[in-house]
Amino acid sequence: MHTLSRLTGWMILALALASPVAAQTQPAQPPAADPVKAQQERAISQPGNNAPVWREVRSGDPKNNYTSIPGREVGVLVQPQARFPGQDVTTTAGEAWRSFRNGPITFYGGWLLVLVTLAIAAFYFTRGPLMLHDKPTGRLVERFSLVERWAHWITAISFCVMAVTGLIILFGKHMLLPVLGYTLFAWLAALAKNLHNFVAPLFIVGLVFMIVVYIKDNFPAKGDLAWFGGAFAMFWSGKHVPSGRFNAGEKVYFWIGVVALCMTLSVTGAIMLFPNFEQLRTTMQQMSVIHSVAAIVMMVFALGHIYVGTIGVEGAYGNMRDGVTDETWAKEHHELWYNDVKSGKIAAKSGAAPHAAAQTQH
Repeated sequence: MHTLSRLTGWMILALALASPVAAQTQPAQPPAADPVKAQQERAISQPGNNAPVWREVRSGDPKNNYTSIPGREVGVLVQPQARFPGQDVTTTAGEAWRSFRNGPITFYGGWLLVLVTLAIAAFYFTRGPLMLHDKPTGRLVERFSLVERWAHWITAISFCVMAVTGLIILFGKHMLLPVLGYTLFAWLAALAKNLHNFVAPLFIVGLVFMIVVYIKDNFPAKGDLAWFGGAFAMFWSGKHVPSGRFNAGEKVYFWIGVVALCMTLSVTGAIMLFPNFEQLRTTMQQMSVIHSVAAIVMMVFALGHIYVGTIGVEGAYGNMRDGVTDETWAKEHHELWYNDVKSGKIAAKSGAAPHAAAQTQH
């Protein structure tokens, strides 16, 4: 018993002596580095190396970034990494958007507008305008009511202002700046931006007005497929193709151009025009891309529409300007509609009736 007690005592003494030694042999934990002090030392040893600071900025961590302004993304100084279609390198979302806008959109979009313009000019100088086969009778038929003409011209004029100013905003840096210089181009770009922004609400209102007024006569109808089959022969050789009040080409322009593309422009434009609804920067950049692409495609449609409605077809511009057309024009271009008007089938529904003040022959 006495021996067991002595052994126990020696073991306790050995453990007591070993504990300080073990504590001394454990590696000491270094004190936490002060990031501010480390950055100050780095500024001396590695001037210009602010990589750690920018890593914290890019992280978007609210612990590292502070702002007193409430709102979404207010603490995000640099956007996260992103890449648009066709880009091989991933960079910040803002830089990716800038490269995509100033690269594929301006390059391919610009050439598309140039080529379409040249094609229309070549067709006009080769073939010339589509003329009437018979002489005008002097008897006029109401083609468009006053309300229809107001809806068209409000939308058309505001669209032309938006198109010209949009072209300056999108292509001016590449096309106008080298010619005008920085001072004059800066003034022109600021004017274009303000006109674009302040005319936009008028365009949106006119667009909705136009869709409501014209939609009833733009649904598919008898003869539309036949018109597509004879469209090229009509413009090239003047072959007559019967159609309703609006032919199939005009209906395609209405549904794809006016409804789909112009509504897309209105929605995306409103999102960019009113950032006070706290849209994310990524959302604004995506809307900018969609807006630019839709605008270029719509301008291609509009070039064809303007050509046909002015110098491409004899008498077309006067119809929308005055609201009336000669019976010869109505019969040669919209024979099905003309027959319905003369028979009285659609007079009450469409408002297309013989013009009461112009029934005398010349």
